[in-house]
Amino acid sequence: MPALLSPSHSDHHQVVIVGAGAAGIATASSLLARDPSLDIALIDPADTHYYQPGWTMVGAGVFNAPDTARSMASAIPRGVRWIKARVQGFDPEGQGVLLEDGRAVTYAQLVVCPGLKLDWDAIDGLNETLGRNGVTSNYRFDLAPYTWELVQTLKQGRALFTQPPMPIKCAGAPQKALYLSCDHWLRSGVLGQIQPSFFNAGAVLFGVADYVPALMAYIDKYGVDLKYSQRLVAVDGPNQRATFVRTLPDGSSETRTESFDMLHVVPPQVAPDFIRHSPLADAGGWVDVDPHTLRHRQFDNVHALGDVANTSNAKTAAAARKQAPVVANNVLVALGRRQALAQYDGYGSCPLTVERGKIVLAEFTYGGKVAPSFPRWLLDGRQPTRLAWWLKARVLPPLYWQAMLKGREWLARPQPLAAEATR
Repeated sequence: MPALLSPSHSDHHQVVIVGAGAAGIATASSLLARDPSLDIALIDPADTHYYQPGWTMVGAGVFNAPDTARSMASAIPRGVRWIKARVQGFDPEGQGVLLEDGRAVTYAQLVVCPGLKLDWDAIDGLNETLGRNGVTSNYRFDLAPYTWELVQTLKQGRALFTQPPMPIKCAGAPQKALYLSCDHWLRSGVLGQIQPSFFNAGAVLFGVADYVPALMAYIDKYGVDLKYSQRLVAVDGPNQRATFVRTLPDGSSETRTESFDMLHVVPPQVAPDFIRHSPLADAGGWVDVDPHTLRHRQFDNVHALGDVANTSNAKTAAAARKQAPVVANNVLVALGRRQALAQYDGYGSCPLTVERGKIVLAEFTYGGKVAPSFPRWLLDGRQPTRLAWWLKARVLPPLYWQAMLKGREWLARPQPLAAEATR
C-alpha cells in the first residue's frame, strides 16, 4: 500500500505526479519499471479509482458498475508516496505544487495529468434532474446503471442522445450509448415504437472518415434521427423537455425545444479550474505541451498527458496507455538517467460498440491517420466484428488493471523521437 503523506509538513520529491487516474498511475508504474530507485509522489484526493471505459458497458447491462471501481490505495503502485489532497495551483518558477490546505510540494520533475472537468453546470437545469425524470449519463459511475434501467423499461416514446462540442473524453461514447440502447430495443421488439434521436453539436458523425460508413449503416438500421450542429443548453426534467441551440451556416443560431421520455446527456468538458487558471495553461485552458515529447513548451521540467494536455489526439484511456511510457522515458532523460527522447504519435483508440457482440474498432494517430494494431485479415477495424467485441469485453479490462496500471507496456513501448518531430 502506498505511504500517505502526513498533512503536517511540506515535502520535496524527484518526481511529482498530479492526478491518479489512468494516466497518472500508468506513468508512475512506467517510471518505476525503468528506475525503481526513483522518489515519486502522486497527488490525488480521491478514495476510488475507476475504469471509466467500462461505464458505457454498464449502461448497456454488460458490465456491473462495482467491477469498474477499486480503492485508490490498491491502485497506486508500491513505493509511490500518495499525497491525498486537492491541488490549488502551481508555481513552476519555484518548482512547487500548491495544495488547498496551504502546503507546497516541491519537485525536480512535474507530471500533470488530473483529467478534465465534466461541466454539468453548463447546461441549465441539468444537475437538478440527473438520475431521475428519465435523464441519465454514462459519464458518471452512479448514473450508468440508471441508463440501463431506463433502456429496459422504455417501451415507447422519444429517446434523445446528445454530444457536446469537442474536445471531450472518448468522442465515441455518446454514440455507444445510442447504439447499445437501440440494439436492446431492436432485440426486444420495441424499437418500432421508439424514436431515437442523436443531437450532435459537431458537423460530422465521427472525426475519422474511414469509420463513418460502418457507423452510418447502424444509424440507418436503427432509424436514428441524426441532427448536426445541435448543442444542448437546458433541461426541464419534470416536464421532460430539452432545449437545443442550432448553429446556422451564416453563423446565427436558433433555439428548439424537444420532448423526451429518455435523455442521455454528455456534458461539455473543460480543463479543471486549477489548470485553466495556472501558468501551465494555453489560451484554451489546457496544459501547453509539445505534441510529440509531451514536455511543456515553456517549462522544461514539466510534462503532461491524458485528457488535460492540449494535444489533438482523442482523449481516451488508449491514448494515455501510449503516452505514459513516453512521459516516463522523457522524465528520465530530463533527470539525466536516459539519453534518447521518445515520441508520442497521437495514437488513440475508440471501440465503438454498435451492437451487443460487435464493435467498430477505430484506431488512429495525429491527423486522423488510421493506425490498426492488428493485420486487416485478422481484424478490420473499419467493419463491425465479434473479435473487437471480445477485446473490449474480455481483454481490455484485465489489460488495464494488470498491465497498464502496473507498468507492463504490451503494444505500448515508446518509440525514439524522429528527427522531423523536432522541427
